[in-house]
Amino acid sequence: MTKQLLFYENAVPVNSERHRSWCLEQQGDYAYTSQSNVVPLTAVEFPFAAMEYSIVFVGTEEAPTPVVLLGVKPEENLYLEDGHRWKARYIPAFVRRYPFVFSQGAEANSYTLCIDESYGGWNQQGRGQALFDGEGKGSEFLEGMMKFVTDYQREIARTSAFCERLKQLDLLDAMSARFKLPNGEDAEVKGFMAVSREKLIQLPGDTLVELAGNGMLELIYAQLLSMRHFGELIGSLQGEHSS
Repeated sequence: MTKQLLFYENAVPVNSERHRSWCLEQQGDYAYTSQSNVVPLTAVEFPFAAMEYSIVFVGTEEAPTPVVLLGVKPEENLYLEDGHRWKARYIPAFVRRYPFVFSQGAEANSYTLCIDESYGGWNQQGRGQALFDGEGKGSEFLEGMMKFVTDYQREIARTSAFCERLKQLDLLDAMSARFKLPNGEDAEVKGFMAVSREKLIQLPGDTLVELAGNGMLELIYAQLLSMRHFGELIGSLQGEHSS
């Protein structure tokens, strides 16, 4: 990930004066994700995402972050089809919350709701969902997005706790994959981590009971099972090169 906020270009605080007449028209166009081959994932999403994506961890061993793989080459998203529609049934919350995002204030747990003003779905002609009513009060749509982003922020904290436990148990191993393209060229995907099956089965029984009780074991198995989709991504890439 080259940018901390990926496809956010110009996030500014929502303001009833500046954005009084702004409306959001969303038509299922996810072109803004076309340059992202990963997007962050929260722990609560693992069971849903594992059905259609590979879940891996990026960052460092000290601060791993779960993501879903959208492509195996930089700046590609193989989950977009013609018209920039999303292929998979489940769309990660990081994608769905766009163009909204929180910015963190100077104090702990202090956040301000922002929007990416560069998003092409904004207009001031009344098309789509209005951010404010005629009196400058936040609309139901804006309140709904505030709740969505607030819930998302809460899940980030839970996800951080999960990653911290994985680190404590030393369950993550660096991974890489090599494969050949139809033209004979060698390709490699690296720079990510995944749960080690070998380390998992060697955990003491009481630790496994702990992980089962707090729900983390389910997340671990979801990540392991999700890796079966990795071959599908490589297959998509190979098909692209052979066409």
